[in-house]
Amino acid sequence: MLSAAVAALAAPAARAAMPPAPPADCSVAGGYTQRNLVANMPGLGAEHVDPHLVNAWGLAFNPTGVSWVSNNGTGTSTLYDGNGVQQPLIVAIATPPGVAEPGKPTGLVFNGTEGFVISAVAGTSGPARFIFVTEQGVLAAWSPVVDEARALLAVDSSPMGAVYKGLALADNGTQAMLYAADFHNARIDVFDSHFTRMQQMPGAFMDPSLPPGYAPFNIQYLHGELYVTYAMQDPERMDDVPGAGAGYINAFDMNGQLLRRVASQGALNAPWGLAMAPADFGAFSNHLLVGNFGDGTIHAYAPDTGAWAGALSRPDGQPLVIEGLWGLSFGNGVQDQPLETLFFTAGPADESQGLYGRLDMTPTCPQNLPPWKAPGEQTLQ
Repeated sequence: MLSAAVAALAAPAARAAMPPAPPADCSVAGGYTQRNLVANMPGLGAEHVDPHLVNAWGLAFNPTGVSWVSNNGTGTSTLYDGNGVQQPLIVAIATPPGVAEPGKPTGLVFNGTEGFVISAVAGTSGPARFIFVTEQGVLAAWSPVVDEARALLAVDSSPMGAVYKGLALADNGTQAMLYAADFHNARIDVFDSHFTRMQQMPGAFMDPSLPPGYAPFNIQYLHGELYVTYAMQDPERMDDVPGAGAGYINAFDMNGQLLRRVASQGALNAPWGLAMAPADFGAFSNHLLVGNFGDGTIHAYAPDTGAWAGALSRPDGQPLVIEGLWGLSFGNGVQDQPLETLFFTAGPADESQGLYGRLDMTPTCPQNLPPWKAPGEQTLQ
């Protein structure tokens, strides 16, 4: 039991009234500062140059390591820390059999399970740690113990004309599953932990109220639900058609049952990037963040009601616009990748260039102020 003297030291003396809070609250965000970390060429305002980073698209984090970016323009994946320092590993992405051009990766996920095992010709095998989808209709899987330099062909859906634009990994209660957004065929393909295509229930991942001409553009697993973005198809059903209000977002369960419409038209413009903001992301804390490929803006929605909360802005109050915006993901807390920092990928100049960067909250109050003290409070020496 604490002595009276110790107890007195442990508990501060009672005050008649609590003094008012300091006039400025530095925890409130005054916009978001964009920092361009890596670009494929000089002249884009980035701190580092990596020629592999062309049309940087998918983005995923090793929970205990650096970020992985899928480069749609070079058929590779490259790795960076939170300051944009490139790591030595460069991974080539598989193509369908007989295809000579490089892979065209889009979405990717980290796999922390023991499923999704791949094997090499030499006989070595192991769980894939990163899995990619491509616009050529391929699922490609990478394991460091199988082939460190290549993500190997795991599924070939090219005979069905699949054009995969996004990928999610989630557990349906029985096993981990992969969910691939096939933009060309306007469907979500589902694969089990052995890369076997699953037969889905009638009506799975369908929304009868969706207007004709829209198709799944991306899919992400966030806070126990699968979020699917939709964009308008071009006549060949290969690429999106951007435009103000051209987009929808739905939430599904792991079996493809429609839970609710999250957002319709409005601020959406070919939405692709999705991330759930943490509790310390300023005015948009705990909101669903949606990145528009069509106009490069990022919008915040209440995830349960779909109410639009606003768009991210720069510290000067101007709209934050990132040309060719693709992936959004918050850091993992290691390798200079803070949990409250939003990392992004982009393919500016009609997807002919590449950019990887980060968005950090900007405090509203002046910096380097002395610690605020209540009236009469002493500073400990």
